[in-house]
Amino acid sequence: MAADETGLDALILGGGIAGLWILDALTQRGMSAVVVEPFELGAGQTLWSQGIIHGGTKYSLSGLLSGSAEAIRDMPARWRDCLAGRGRPDLSTAHVRSDHCYLWQTTGMRSALGMLGARIGLRTAPHAIPEADRPQVLRDCPGTVARLDEQVVDPASVLAALAGAHPGRILKVDSPESIEVQTSPGGGGDIGAVVLRRPGSGETRVIRPRVLILAAGAGNESWRIRLGLPAQRSQSRPLHMVLLRGPGDALPRLFGHCIDGARTRVTITSAEDSRGRTIWQIGGEVAEAGIKFTPEALIAHARRELAAVLPGLRTESCEWSAYLAPRAEAATPNGRRPEDAVAIREGDVITAWPTKLALAPRLAETVAEMLANDKPIGPPSGFLEWPAPEVAPPPWEQERPWISDLSARSG
Repeated sequence: MAADETGLDALILGGGIAGLWILDALTQRGMSAVVVEPFELGAGQTLWSQGIIHGGTKYSLSGLLSGSAEAIRDMPARWRDCLAGRGRPDLSTAHVRSDHCYLWQTTGMRSALGMLGARIGLRTAPHAIPEADRPQVLRDCPGTVARLDEQVVDPASVLAALAGAHPGRILKVDSPESIEVQTSPGGGGDIGAVVLRRPGSGETRVIRPRVLILAAGAGNESWRIRLGLPAQRSQSRPLHMVLLRGPGDALPRLFGHCIDGARTRVTITSAEDSRGRTIWQIGGEVAEAGIKFTPEALIAHARRELAAVLPGLRTESCEWSAYLAPRAEAATPNGRRPEDAVAIREGDVITAWPTKLALAPRLAETVAEMLANDKPIGPPSGFLEWPAPEVAPPPWEQERPWISDLSARSG
């Protein structure tokens, strides 16, 4: 190897939750690895997420323990240890927005049966709470309100905690074109070298990784095409999320799911913006159906849904917005969401999709096991002076149109 070249066990493309957790898992095992990010950490899928560390409840509403529920049911305990500083990676500096979620229902036997189904076979099952212990915003809801010990994290702070543990191993480049991957003439995932162009200069660095790991979310498919790998191994599941913001005295903090039979009618999580206003991210079936709507029509639909599932909520002083949040996943024959995190290896290339934020630990362990028989070549050197990417802002801190509640009423 030439003096100006660096050998690595793994070079990871993509600095979201998948790439950074994989980086931590590999370095724990003594492997040399770096992440390369052409944008900002978490830009796109990680920062679009609501931050719920699911334990499988929403996947067992039918009363059956689905494959999705089985895959994810151990994740809340795993994350809880990391967030408390008892596990690896140490995420004790990350912000936990809530230690639990609420589960409530609409009227009717169908909804009640869904609540019952959510108790089947889970590590984290819902527990009914007395009416006096309900938060004020749920006091007027009919039927059972349950508490579900699924934490809600601030995804940006999780990324910051992961990145802070690996200085010099997370590298910024200006664009995907600043990464040149040299493949062997025969293709098939045989990697020769990766040439990185340093931001703001003509300097380049040649890296010879044993394996190239694609953890770029929606960017995985374009990377696969560039590398001459079979296309259409990924799919995009469209979501159209809704944002609601208002003063704290009008919009209380709320974390939870309203269920109607075997469907999650709405999922609500809360945050605070830079001006101290409460933000609600609204997902669930609203976001899944919302892909058919314009932003204005979706907001009007979301307002009607909130009025139905939270009868006591008043939003007159609030504002609404919406954003597209497509989820990049491994392709499935029926186009449905994969039941687990997925990693596939083709020659020197591993393509990785976490499927859900909560499944990042499972994905990282899967990738690490793929490399378990490789003898580590030692830690990398010479990257400490390379620029590092910043963490991306959340959707509500980005420039986007907001409309008043009065406009939403008339939509």
